Amino acid sequence: MELFHKTSDGDYKSLGPNNYTFSLNGRKGISLAEKRKLGGGYNSLLQTSLPNEFRCYNPAEETVDSSHRAFTTAFPRGFALEILHVYSGPPEIVYKFRHWGYMEGPFKGHAPTGELVELFGMAVFQVDESEKVVSVEFFFDRGELLGGLLKGASIDSSSEEVAPTCPYLRNTG
Repeated sequence: MELFHKTSDGDYKSLGPNNYTFSLNGRKGISLAEKRKLGGGYNSLLQTSLPNEFRCYNPAEETVDSSHRAFTTAFPRGFALEILHVYSGPPEIVYKFRHWGYMEGPFKGHAPTGELVELFGMAVFQVDESEKVVSVEFFFDRGELLGGLLKGASIDSSSEEVAPTCPYLRNTG
């Protein structure tokens, strides 16, 4: 969570910013600085080798702000992370997770469905002697997430706006 909300290396409490690496689905690990260049949180988690014409969400075209806005609009009540099973403890922590939320706002030209959107995956965290995270590897299918976000009817871009956070006010016009 810290990676989504802090920009200064000195502010991190849970990771070692000088030797931190991030890897997605077996790709080569990248540094914290390289992760920021990709656009931070969502963009680094949704990297793909698909050709551009097949990308329903293209992290190469998104900024930190545009990606954050897209996901917080689609999930106005949040996108929870649930740890389902921990397989091993420090210094190598391996766990299975579920990331989930209800799509109550539009996403990239698709209307909200109100449905549960979730993805399942595995993660491997390495911690140092101070119990700071120095390495993270995530394994999941980004299609599980994006498929759920594209179920809604297509809407034109002029009607795509930030969804109200109150589900009762959402349909009041």
